[in-house]
Amino acid sequence: MPPPMIEIDKVCKSFGDFQVLRDLSFTVAPGEKLALIGPSGSGKTTILRILMTLETINSGHIMVEGDHLWHKPANGNLMPADEAHLHKMRAKIGMVFQLFNLFPHMTVLRNVTLAPMLTKNVPRKEAEERAMSLLNMVGMVDKADAKPAQLSGGQKQRVAIARALALQPKIMLFDEVTSALDPELVEEVLTVMRKLAEETDMTMLLVTHEMSFAHDFADRVLFFDGGRIVEEGPPEQIFTDPKQERTQAFLKKIIAAGQRI
Repeated sequence: MPPPMIEIDKVCKSFGDFQVLRDLSFTVAPGEKLALIGPSGSGKTTILRILMTLETINSGHIMVEGDHLWHKPANGNLMPADEAHLHKMRAKIGMVFQLFNLFPHMTVLRNVTLAPMLTKNVPRKEAEERAMSLLNMVGMVDKADAKPAQLSGGQKQRVAIARALALQPKIMLFDEVTSALDPELVEEVLTVMRKLAEETDMTMLLVTHEMSFAHDFADRVLFFDGGRIVEEGPPEQIFTDPKQERTQAFLKKIIAAGQRI
């Protein structure tokens, strides 16, 4: 077995007196597609934000591709990571957010080319060629010269996916990427994500309330509650034969709300 792409070991995270993650441990294999499900406030998005170095941890260790994320070896000891180390580690990871976060004053093409040019010194011509290829992949090449205000929510999210891919990450994080969209726009974004999952070997972590998509997308599903993993397993087992009462109760509520699993 190859070493894990991500290894989370006894990680704790609190915001004030509220403990979001409690001695959390799990691994993600290279190329694995992992879905994180559970009620709001269970810690799912916090995990993604910690991996993206947008939130720190209180204790524990995280390894990404064999390197410490929040620590740096020094003279035989582990020290808190400095900004240079965090910058190096961030280059391995891309994230697509719930609310797009596109620059409103820039064209679609500029939104996708900016980060590679600034952070990796990619020449403009090369960055634009790669960006157009990615925009073509997500069905947005005809909107390269448009501004975000001219796009629908689904189109903005597809551009955001292309922007994250432009940095050629080894790991992609998706945080509730369809929850801000009108229902009729959800499928166009999910179609792009299905294509990514099928055609690339990137490791992917998906936080979602779209259970039928998680079922089709994931190699493995983790059900979270109260900052802990309550149950994990292949999608077929979690969604059709969950073993834990808390998982069963959560999925019953999802079905009662009209979602298909």
